[in-house]
Formats: sequence, C-alpha cells, structure tokens
Amino acid sequence: MNVFIAGGTSGIGYALARHYLQKGYDVGICGRNPEKIPENRHENLKPFRADVCDIDSIAAALNSFTTGKNSLDIFINCAGSYAEDVAGKISYEEAEEMLQTNILGTVNCFEAARKAMKGQNKGSIAVIASVSGILEYENSSLYTKTKRSVIQIADAYRRALSPFGISVTAIAPGYVDTEKLRQLNNNDLGKKPFLTDIETAVAIISEAIERKEKLIIFPIKMKWMMKSLSLLPSPLLNIIMYRKAKWMKDDRP
Repeated sequence: MNVFIAGGTSGIGYALARHYLQKGYDVGICGRNPEKIPENRHENLKPFRADVCDIDSIAAALNSFTTGKNSLDIFINCAGSYAEDVAGKISYEEAEEMLQTNILGTVNCFEAARKAMKGQNKGSIAVIASVSGILEYENSSLYTKTKRSVIQIADAYRRALSPFGISVTAIAPGYVDTEKLRQLNNNDLGKKPFLTDIETAVAIISEAIERKEKLIIFPIKMKWMMKSLSLLPSPLLNIIMYRKAKWMKDDRP
C-alpha cells in the first residue's frame, strides 16, 4: 500500500504517517519545513518539501513518490492554517494564510490526488477539516468558514470521483492534543472540552478512511454538542459562540 500525506511533517499528519509505517506501508509526506521530521526516520518514509498553496510543488512531490509504484492507495491532506479571529482581531497576512492554505490548498491537494489516481478505479482521498465547520451562522470566524468550505469541497469531489472508484472522506475532529494546540494555548488545555489524545484520533481517522466514510465527526460528545447547537436560531447561536470564544481567550466583552 502507498500512502501520501500533505502536511505530514508534524501533528496529526506525522502521527498518521507513523501509523501506516507500522502497518508496513510505503509513506510519503510533505510540508514546507521537512526539517521538523525526527532524524530517526523509518526507511519506508519518503519526505518532500512542498507547499499545498502551490499545486506544481504538490504535484511534483506526489509524482516523485509514485514513480515506479503501481498505484496511489491513500492521499490525506492534513495541512491547515489557524489564526484567532475573535472580534475581528486578525491581520491581513493571517487571513490570507488561512484562505490560501485551507481553501486553495484543499483544492490543490484534491486535484493532485485525483490526477495521480486517474485510471486506477480505486483509491481513497481524505482531508482534515474541523468540527467547527459543522456550524453555519453569520458571525462565525474566518477559520470556521474556511473549514466549512473544506467539508463542502470534499462533498463536491466525492460526488465527482465516486463513479471512478475513488472515495472521499472528510474528517471533522474536535480538539486533538497536538504540540501545535499546546503552543497556541501556552500549554494550557483546560478550556478545551472533550480533548482527544493523538493516538485515539489516528485510530478514528484511519478506520474512517478504510471504511470509506463520507464524513466523520469526533469525539462523539463534541459531535452531538455541535449538532444540538446547529438547531438554534442563528442570532442566538451568534451570541453563544461569540461569548464562548471570548471565554476561551480570557477576553472581556
């Protein structure tokens, strides 16, 4: 089995790479900074420098990985960008980075994977979104809107690629205990409800891909909380989510 993971040099992406390596698969990973990968790499791990915002670099890395292989079995896009967007506190550069990585990068990865799997009549493509993308309300953050877009983009590609034997799985996790999450919160995750350890997240994600699930939301408590919130009128949901974001950042109205 051949697996390629964009955004695979750290966090969930690298944890998934280790999971597939333990199963004996050949794994390619790419990121903007492959130097982050630990030095004691597995012999079946092939790292590449590539940026999901540049479709040519993603395509080149994927082509290098698949050269001489019979097929590309799994492609997972774990690349993502986050910046705090409470009360409009976001710079132009942060907004641009989120739009480029989370939306354009998602499309670029689907295109590169689609072309690599063309003619195989099989293959699985997965993308990491966010449980926040489940909710639709007027004043949701830019991050939430981009992750909602990721889910919708995945849905469009699923519909287009299904006749050709290619499955598409959108992953919408809640808070996963990664180094990045700890960095963003000064190592204090006390206000992150239903926190999932990374080993559990990897098990859920890999199983969802194997089962060709359309959309997987986890953990289950977060899923039902979001489903319940989605039933509220938009004005009330706006107020609740804004106050929740303020509380989590220790801001004051």
